[in-house]
Amino acid sequence: MDLSITVNGIKFPNPFLLGSGPPGTNARVLAKSFDAGWGGAVAKTVSLESSKVVNVVPRYGKLRSRENNEVIGFENIELISDRPIEVWLEEFKQVKKDYPNNILIASIMEEYTKERWQELTRMVQDTGVDAFELNFSCPHGMTERKMGSEMGEHPDLCEEVTSWVTEVAKIPVWAKMTPNITNIKEPSLAAVRGGAAGISAINTILSVIGVNLDTLRPMPTVEGHSVPGGFSAQAVKPIALRMVSQLGLGLPEGITISGIGGIENSHDAIEFMLLGASTVQICTGVMLQGVKMVDELQEGLAKFMTDKGFNSVPEIVGKSLPYFSTHMELVKMMKEAKRHKAGEAARDNEWAQKDITEKTAELTSN
Repeated sequence: MDLSITVNGIKFPNPFLLGSGPPGTNARVLAKSFDAGWGGAVAKTVSLESSKVVNVVPRYGKLRSRENNEVIGFENIELISDRPIEVWLEEFKQVKKDYPNNILIASIMEEYTKERWQELTRMVQDTGVDAFELNFSCPHGMTERKMGSEMGEHPDLCEEVTSWVTEVAKIPVWAKMTPNITNIKEPSLAAVRGGAAGISAINTILSVIGVNLDTLRPMPTVEGHSVPGGFSAQAVKPIALRMVSQLGLGLPEGITISGIGGIENSHDAIEFMLLGASTVQICTGVMLQGVKMVDELQEGLAKFMTDKGFNSVPEIVGKSLPYFSTHMELVKMMKEAKRHKAGEAARDNEWAQKDITEKTAELTSN
């Protein structure tokens, strides 16, 4: 089955992209992902001066299920690429030479200086990459240099910096948004005003994965200390879906969405697409499962399309958005459907009549 989709004039073999991070940290791993069947990849974020980037060890932490020890949450305090930009430029060229039909997106980040952003844009663009993703959303480390989410939390900066890039970019520009903000639409719309053709959402959620009760130190612990980091994996999916749906309903027509956040299988990916994402990005899932997880993603999407009668991937995008409403409208629709009695049974004073777990189950839809 044809799983291709054209987004901002770029034809992706399938809608599954490696998210920016360790899975796209150099040409070798990018090549492995394309060999495995990924439709595209967003390489790890690059900047002009890699010498300013120093990663620590350990830099990951896991949140596990209390029932079966499954990893349900993942925190990282990893920074952007610490590899020289000169090395990256050569590798971008080589990857595009070896994999001309796979889509390579360069994630870029710089300090708040027009000259630096435009210099980086020109340098990377000349390698033949297919698009840019502007990292306005890394929630830790880089913020100390007024980068990452320090920009993404301020709509005026998003618009200004995006305009600097689009002024010299000849390829599509996506802006990657932070979830650590009250209303994700505001910086997203600002980036669109600056010329962004698409929005990637969401990046990781600022978090503390836990505290070691033996040492009393927050985790991940580096020389006895820690910092809040970015939270990802399946636990963030409901938050990501909510924000993607807000963008799906709130962005101007023609502005595309690349959905990110807790995607671990085809079911998850399809949910994002139904809420408006044309492509989906996976980073933590690949770190935990490996690049071959793309097999299930493609098989699951193809089966879903066959089962539901979809003839092309674009037909899925945004299909579920019309079913969002307001609480007032839900009450109105319920009454019109002659379910007023069922609604009355959900009043707060009914809770005392049954065990709280039983009442919770009664009011749950899935």
